[in-house]
Amino acid sequence: MDLRDPDDFARAYAEHAPAAAGAAAAVLAPVGRRSDVEDVVHDVFVRLWRDPRLFDPTRGPLGAYVRMVARSRALDILRSGQAAGRAAERLAAAPPPLPSDVVVSEAERNEARAALMRAMSALPVPQREAIALACWGDLTANQIADRSGLPLGTVKGRLRLGLARMRAELEGSELAAATVMTMISSLL
Repeated sequence: MDLRDPDDFARAYAEHAPAAAGAAAAVLAPVGRRSDVEDVVHDVFVRLWRDPRLFDPTRGPLGAYVRMVARSRALDILRSGQAAGRAAERLAAAPPPLPSDVVVSEAERNEARAALMRAMSALPVPQREAIALACWGDLTANQIADRSGLPLGTVKGRLRLGLARMRAELEGSELAAATVMTMISSLL
């Protein structure tokens, strides 16, 4: 079977996609999102289409390879979700630190933290998760990309867009805006 041939690839997909979905579903069952399973199957076959040399027939049959890659990718998604959940818990428990060079009262500090939390909660989930993982999970953009299986440019874009939206949301609060600027300079 030549995976570079569209007809052979279509047959391989028809034959092995259900097994890949089963392997992914077995791992992602606690999460229970069918869309994640579909994303895993799509990702496995897109990678195989782009670089058929990833599959080495001397190491085993295609079905075993597809199931193994699907399981690995599903584990990545599960771990990424767990990391995002832990980051969100830390975010809720410990609001972001304020810049140390700004002297403010406790009331101003609490107001700035509340403004930051409102700005974070207004972000789309992918941007909020990327910022939480970067700021409170102490992960670099490369680490976030590796964990989530996303391209590095996508992760950096989510970080930039999220921080820009937060800055726009916080225009009325100088202290909160200064905190976002500190976050931006540390991330980019």
